[in-house]
Amino acid sequence: MERKVKIAQYGCGKMSSWLMRYAIEKGAEIVAAFDIDPAAIGKDIGEIIGCEPLGVSISDAKDADAVLQATKPDACVIATRSTMKDLEPAFTVCAQNGINAISTCEEALFPWNSSPDITKKLDALAKAHNCTLCGSGYPDLFWGTLVTNLAGSSAKITTIKGSSSYNVEDYGIALAIGHGAGYTIEKFEKEIGNYNSLSSDEIKELVEKGEYIPSYMWNQNGWLCEKLGLTMVSQVQKCVPCTHHEDLHSSTLGMTIKSGDATGMSAIVTTETKEGITIETECIGKVYAPEEFDSNVWTLEGEPETTVVVNNPATVELTCATLIQRVPQLIDARPGYVTTNNLPDNQFMVKPMNYYIHSL
Repeated sequence: MERKVKIAQYGCGKMSSWLMRYAIEKGAEIVAAFDIDPAAIGKDIGEIIGCEPLGVSISDAKDADAVLQATKPDACVIATRSTMKDLEPAFTVCAQNGINAISTCEEALFPWNSSPDITKKLDALAKAHNCTLCGSGYPDLFWGTLVTNLAGSSAKITTIKGSSSYNVEDYGIALAIGHGAGYTIEKFEKEIGNYNSLSSDEIKELVEKGEYIPSYMWNQNGWLCEKLGLTMVSQVQKCVPCTHHEDLHSSTLGMTIKSGDATGMSAIVTTETKEGITIETECIGKVYAPEEFDSNVWTLEGEPETTVVVNNPATVELTCATLIQRVPQLIDARPGYVTTNNLPDNQFMVKPMNYYIHSL
């Protein structure tokens, strides 16, 4: 591809400053931007990125259809919410205009096992308009291809165990409450832990109806199974409260969490496969004590046993860099909703982005 790749940015919050800057640094051109926040609408994207004006103003998201028709980007980067239900309108307007779209939404990485109806609808729409929809970000590599590449060095695998922790203080009050932060143990067990005894079929039914929102690892285990060629037999999730031996103040919740109360939770997803490999993954989201920090740990049990530990990962920057470097593969991919387990492993772009695109 000889010209610059044209990109639209949908959602101009915190993540977008990295996403747009990385896209520009990789040789792309931002031709449009959208948001729903009145305080953001009308701003030049340079103000969001932290540089000089770039001549592109943020449009109201309700005008996305008209702006996309006028600017005709090659791809749209969506950084808004974390569920497919929330994301459906943005994906839909892109697909209706035949524009490839990729999102930071965690569920978007592998939504086939959590929002199958929405995903099937988007898949059909994208195929009808000859474009590709996808999700990427931190889990794509650090919970995905990192693990499957390690698996390629194993002679035998019996169990894959993964654990990733994050501070709910960094992600807002809705996420903190969703993790049970500040709850008494009794309230946690009543409102969050009450699903722990359900069978695989019972949980699957509730998830697919949208009556139970699983952790990010629910989707990740589906991604890993497909990438590794494993056949899922059962999958369950259990949510366990995290506690601390001292009181902890939460600026996000505006309260002090008493010693012994829930500071958040660990959501453990266990997947059994026909091939005899168990995948056990854990998301730990809580209000951190002063000495705690983000970590990402994966262990492959078998022959040999291998453990990889990543402490203090720069999750936001890694998310944005991973996604931007997926854009050439997004554009070159077949039409439909295509998850990244069906794409080549991500590639560091040492040349401008357009160099890596072959379909335009």
